[in-house]
Amino acid sequence: MKLTIVIPVYNEVATLEQLLDAVRAVDTGLDREIIMVDDGSTDGTRDLLPQLEARHADVSIVLHQENMGKGAALRTGFEKATGDIVLVQDADLEYDPKEYPNLIAPILSGHADVVFGSRFIGGGPHRVVYYWHYLGNRFLTTLSNMMTNLNLTDMEVCYKVFKKEILEGITIKENRFGFEPEITAKVAKNKHCVIYEVPIAYYGRSYEEGKKITWKDGVRAIICILKYRFVD
Repeated sequence: MKLTIVIPVYNEVATLEQLLDAVRAVDTGLDREIIMVDDGSTDGTRDLLPQLEARHADVSIVLHQENMGKGAALRTGFEKATGDIVLVQDADLEYDPKEYPNLIAPILSGHADVVFGSRFIGGGPHRVVYYWHYLGNRFLTTLSNMMTNLNLTDMEVCYKVFKKEILEGITIKENRFGFEPEITAKVAKNKHCVIYEVPIAYYGRSYEEGKKITWKDGVRAIICILKYRFVD
């Protein structure tokens, strides 16, 4: 069995090598491939990525010629994935790859088809950052739950893990952070899809440290939650 780790990358030259070392250090007991999709970076990331690919046999890169957004990068990565299990990993250092064994355990045990991490049900350390982001995340998760009839605690979380066959039945349309509510709505519509949550740590960063999501993405998330309740 193989695990594919898809990493969307945009202007992460400062953290990319450290993140990749952390990803490769985790032993999940599975074969592994790492797909890094650069989404039009302009900070030197595109020069670094070929070096990382040449250095590591389990790393492959895909380059977008212009910035299209996280959803577009993940769509590209999912298309390239050959693993039985596909895991989403951000390129910053907000999420710790040491969580992988816990994230994939419900799938390996046969209990789950999809696993969401959650920053809000315990787990390890959590950096204290933005109150309004926390409130926004809880609002968006509640609204999403109302539309999907799920009882998630953290719909906007990065860590989402899928059996490959689940992704093969889904077409991702959103190019930016609308990916999160879209994929949530689409797995919820699959009546045969069993979804689990597991607690994770969260090492949030500030905007000065490179955080990219803005209030505009929150507005788009609301639109996507309502849209994908009715549209496939």
